[in-house]
Amino acid sequence: MPATPAWPPRSAPRLFVEGPLREGGEIRLDGAPAHYLLRVMRVGADDIVILCDDITGEWATRASDIGKRDLSLQVIERLRAREPVPDFWLCAALLKKDRFDLLLEKASELGVRRFQPVLTRRCVADKLNLDRARSILTEAAEQCARTALPELGEPVKLDMLLRDWSADRALFFADELGGDPAAEAFAAWQGPAALLTGPEGGFDDAERAAIRALPQARPITLGPRILRGETAAIAGAALWMGIAGDWGRDGTAN
Repeated sequence: MPATPAWPPRSAPRLFVEGPLREGGEIRLDGAPAHYLLRVMRVGADDIVILCDDITGEWATRASDIGKRDLSLQVIERLRAREPVPDFWLCAALLKKDRFDLLLEKASELGVRRFQPVLTRRCVADKLNLDRARSILTEAAEQCARTALPELGEPVKLDMLLRDWSADRALFFADELGGDPAAEAFAAWQGPAALLTGPEGGFDDAERAAIRALPQARPITLGPRILRGETAAIAGAALWMGIAGDWGRDGTAN
């Protein structure tokens, strides 16, 4: 007896789109999304496409009315509600372009709720293309089957970040000069949290003093080795997700 085909097909392409989506609805795609489906993924009539709207969740849709540069998708059924995202922010100092691209991608894959770029005195880069950064976050979310997109803040200077910091959110500060072991600090805190990591040259003395003066700051160490900025951010976010985040949640992604 032949095996029952998986539903939805595991090979179905996945995209985030403007929502909200609803059962029985229809959405027409053109531009880059349509090019991806038609030219890259070779979607044809009646093929299944998974759509997420960052509002209601994840939906199975069926392709129809296919043109040269656009297509319609008929919404069949909701597969998953929008996932509950742990209240964890990653505040990372700007790095060189390729390293920051990697950091954006991995932050999205790890499940970070908000990605906040930070400008410090030793940052090599001082600008960020927000549209490009948002595309990297979105593509990573699609690849790893997230149903909620990470928020993306505009780059902010460190002193402004500290000035406006919320009273109820812990700021775990990855300080190369040392602090409490990160695993112990993460396990001991219950509530909104963020991780602050530095640029290629690290924080200078005045910045370190300003961070430590913040009542919500909790200096931590990520081990005995000096880590690159992107490594510290990725490792710290992964450790937090494993200890205080949603990695212990029972569930499977389609």
